Amino acid sequence: MSNMTGFNTLLYKEVLRFWKVATQTITAPVMTALLYLLIFGHVLEEHVQVYPGVRYTAFLVPGLVMMSVLQNSFANSSSSLIQSKITGNLVFVLLPPLSHWEIFGAYVLAAILRGLTVGAGVFIVTAWFADLHFVAPLWIALFALLGAAMLGTMGLIAGIWAEKFDQLAAFQNFLIMPATFLSGVFYSIHSLPPFWQGLSRFNPFFYMIDGFRFGFFGKSDVDPVFSLLIVTVFFLLLAGLAVQMLQRGYKLRH
Repeated sequence: MSNMTGFNTLLYKEVLRFWKVATQTITAPVMTALLYLLIFGHVLEEHVQVYPGVRYTAFLVPGLVMMSVLQNSFANSSSSLIQSKITGNLVFVLLPPLSHWEIFGAYVLAAILRGLTVGAGVFIVTAWFADLHFVAPLWIALFALLGAAMLGTMGLIAGIWAEKFDQLAAFQNFLIMPATFLSGVFYSIHSLPPFWQGLSRFNPFFYMIDGFRFGFFGKSDVDPVFSLLIVTVFFLLLAGLAVQMLQRGYKLRH
């Protein structure tokens, strides 16, 4: 009971942390995604058709939703941990009898909740501009959950590794942002030259967005079963690494 109390308390603290500043953590990314849609949709709507019968704006919406889910899941766990390390209050997380699995679960679950909340907000404000259908809702839910969990785990790893905000910003600017924008949010990889198509297939973010988009249109660049396998394997590998870092107290216990 005490362990569950500790887990629930840490989870509540992490959720409350982003909910108390919802204007910054939820509203702002929703508005950013809406601006992307208005700008790219206005410029390319009449010039680009990725799938037959699917307007570019409709193609763009699922990509923006998933991009928002991924970026905000990463931001939640990474920023929380680095702030706790710098301000010195991480000790209050490490002192209670919480296992490394419980710490991992609380941080990642809170990241999932923030990512899905922002994603839902983006979908609500952008769906008005496109004619969307839910061809395979289960695939939508699976890729949204796995994508949020994977990026929440990556955020946890980045927060453990980083010792100052500059290092965390480098992790986000040179890894997360490029991988997200080069994952097919704004285009199909079939529109790229062969070299870049092949390179895109080494980007796990591509499989998350392509599989998520399949749930709306029933069309994708890659078999969604293969995409699901890739995302699941990456998540399990990252989760194993994060748990090992927590168990050993890497850069946490000095």
